[in-house]
Amino acid sequence: MEILLLAFYAVGYFVLGGADIGVGMLLPYLGRTADERRRVLSTITPLFLGNEVWLVAVAGVLTGAFPLLEGRLLSGLYPVVVTLLIGWIVRDVGLWTRGRVDWAAWRAMCDTAVVAGSWTVVLSWGWMFAGFLSGVVDRPLTEPVALLGIPAIAVLFATHGLAFAALRLRGRLRTRARGLSGTSGAGVTFALTSGGMALLCVSAGLRLPLAQTTADPATLALLTPALLVLTPLLVAAQVCMWWMFTRPADAHTLRNMETSN
Repeated sequence: MEILLLAFYAVGYFVLGGADIGVGMLLPYLGRTADERRRVLSTITPLFLGNEVWLVAVAGVLTGAFPLLEGRLLSGLYPVVVTLLIGWIVRDVGLWTRGRVDWAAWRAMCDTAVVAGSWTVVLSWGWMFAGFLSGVVDRPLTEPVALLGIPAIAVLFATHGLAFAALRLRGRLRTRARGLSGTSGAGVTFALTSGGMALLCVSAGLRLPLAQTTADPATLALLTPALLVLTPLLVAAQVCMWWMFTRPADAHTLRNMETSN
């Protein structure tokens, strides 16, 4: 059961959080002017913190249910994990502080932080997953052939983000997003890339020694019921949040959020 819950949380993060990271990666392509970048960011600003809760849940399950594996991953992949965290912080700071100062240079710097942070996060995940898929879980991957998987994972994130942007934007920006997300329609493309994210998570998880690194039965007897209670609440909160923001985003969404913060 713990393995299924871990997989559920991981897939949830990469499907939902992967969309806003992909949008951040391609912000210069989607938004050519300051107003366009504002509109593009308004597609992810109301959602990105809620999406990141799924990653916190993944970390919690790893720590509680698979402590030995969690220790191996953090110690063996320390440079990758630190790089990932730096990118995550830089991106979030850029999103949160963009509207704090009414200065064009400040907004440009924050946009740069969003793009740089998003790319850092994606390349870090790609580096980590390329190692998992190659059976390397206790050190950063260095084999040149296996490292070729990193660009493929980055393309998956970017396409996923473009499809999400095409679903949320309208007008010229939507046309621009659909130009690279596929001709079959943004909804179909988003479903396909979501399946790709899920397949990536499951494939990597199958290479991890999960069954051999579970916590003792007494710990699992306390942790599993708690997770079974919290998981429906997390899903309900996520569904509610996405329902509230299903209408196409516009510049006022981000402006209102910036004002409230």
